Amino acid sequence: MILFLAGTSDARALALQIKDAGYPLLTTVVTENAAKEMKKAGLDVLVGRLTSDDFTSLITAKNLKMVVDASHPFAEEASKQARKGAIAANVPYIRYERESQSFPNKNITLVESYDKAAELAAEKQGVIMLTTGSKTLQIFTEKLLSLPNTRVIARMLPRKDNMEKCEALGLPQKDIVAIQGPFTKEFNLALYKQYGVTTMITKESGKVGSVDEKLDAALELDIQTIMIQRPKIDYGSTFSTFQEILHTVETHVSIGNHV
Repeated sequence: MILFLAGTSDARALALQIKDAGYPLLTTVVTENAAKEMKKAGLDVLVGRLTSDDFTSLITAKNLKMVVDASHPFAEEASKQARKGAIAANVPYIRYERESQSFPNKNITLVESYDKAAELAAEKQGVIMLTTGSKTLQIFTEKLLSLPNTRVIARMLPRKDNMEKCEALGLPQKDIVAIQGPFTKEFNLALYKQYGVTTMITKESGKVGSVDEKLDAALELDIQTIMIQRPKIDYGSTFSTFQEILHTVETHVSIGNHV
């Protein structure tokens, strides 16, 4: 059996391909909502955040043969813990990483951290739309909410804990867009127009993360975009296609001895 870190739509698709090739999987996700999607796809799933020791114990207890990490590009802590746990358990660890894109446009500014994004947005002011989720929301509310001539619109998943976090941070209800994607370019255009967005903040998640649709809409409306670059992590063996992952699995795990 293979341990598979999931949580995104393309990760689920990759997990199904590996399973269909004859390799049983135990998938891990962080949220109950993600777990429901994995179960719906017929995949075994474990919910919760794991430390490196947790990963090592899990691999040993279930005699897992490999760790395939297809977690979100910005779930850096999960990846670090999984790789450390795999090394300690002496099993191969491989990483599926969405292919990076280039963004040569004067309206797009790349930054290396959420703090840098918030600082740049503070200089621009205006109507700022966050599409970076709730995890780092406090970084932006602390730097932006008290500024004059500035309105912060936060787009995030419609979860109760997210709404409670917005309330605790002082983000007005009228400035919360609670909705789940993926979103089309047309949807993004309508949303930007509705709020009169002047700056959009996003993460370099890759094409499957709907970055193209967000960017295309922003560029069409001449909206400034601040893009947070992916964390720089040494994953070791990294691949950007399903075919490469499947080939590596087949190389390291024998179908006749994988349960």
